Amino acid sequence: MNRIMATLRPDLAVIAGHVAPGAKVLDVGCGDGTLMAALRDERGCDVRGLEIDPHNVAECVGHGLSAIQGDADTDLALYPDASFDYAILSQTLQTTKRPDMVLEELLRIGRRAFVSFPNFGHWRVRSDLLWRGRMPVTRLLPVGWYETPNIHHLTIADFRDFVAARGLKVEGAWYLNGDSLISPAMATWRAEHAVYLLSRG
Repeated sequence: MNRIMATLRPDLAVIAGHVAPGAKVLDVGCGDGTLMAALRDERGCDVRGLEIDPHNVAECVGHGLSAIQGDADTDLALYPDASFDYAILSQTLQTTKRPDMVLEELLRIGRRAFVSFPNFGHWRVRSDLLWRGRMPVTRLLPVGWYETPNIHHLTIADFRDFVAARGLKVEGAWYLNGDSLISPAMATWRAEHAVYLLSRG
């Protein structure tokens, strides 16, 4: 693994490692452009970003990345059909107002879509709710209920049902416990995060 890929957040490293070299990519909720830079510099991709935070957009532009300010809930409609090989939504699905519509837009814009999200069915989350009766605060969910950007709390089981009900094809699925990949067995309990690669069935 090269130096830049090794510094990526684990879910971003999974995504970057499975994007085809030279692909055209839209990173929705691109943050400061860390993934965009890795895809550009290490995979030779043509990468564009959409980001709601103007300070993050400025940081992307300052690093020579093509990013614009926009909201995934409203601004994806501006992109033409099949205009990207991949549309990426990392750790953002649960923060959108209508994740179902956002995912539909991702698969309209991109031939494939990467989606990563925290698994609220992880055993530590279940334990906090069961034994303490409180919303959990963990390393990967580090803020209290009143300040979290997460407005939809989904589990891996929820997402699997969601995808199946819509007839979407799962081309790949990866599960992370901390910084390590784990097997799909018991992922609904053991995985803190999940990454899916989807396409139209």
